[in-house]
Amino acid sequence: MTTRTRRLDEISVGDELPELQIPVTRTVIVAGALATRDFEDVHHDPQRAEDRGTPDTYMSINNTNGLVGRYVTDWTGPGAVLTRLSTRLGVPNFSGGTLVLTGQVRAKQADTVTVAVTGTNSKGVHTTSEVTLRLPTAESCQQPEVAQ
Repeated sequence: MTTRTRRLDEISVGDELPELQIPVTRTVIVAGALATRDFEDVHHDPQRAEDRGTPDTYMSINNTNGLVGRYVTDWTGPGAVLTRLSTRLGVPNFSGGTLVLTGQVRAKQADTVTVAVTGTNSKGVHTTSEVTLRLPTAESCQQPEVAQ
């Protein structure tokens, strides 16, 4: 995580974000479900998940979206504003695995940058996401001159 916000002029199309590995524990799954108010039983009850045909609890889409957003904003810094997040889910993220997030800058406009994010686990691609963020420009970061 960076404590300084990246400016738009410091980012180029094609830039790669550093890989982030997130251990997917039952606590991460349940905490994410609670935080996003997703009380579907497969996100917190291992027996109900098994009764519904899965080997264990699995992560909700809202939890995945939160982790993708965190991944990108940790890279851009605290002054970035997430304006759009689009996600397509693939294989489930079960307890006991590791979610590996990677990203690449795909586009730059006047004051926004778009990052493609892929999240994988041992079963394949868990998420394919696209995140658009508004970033400060060099001009917006300039301090006004103080009259003497």
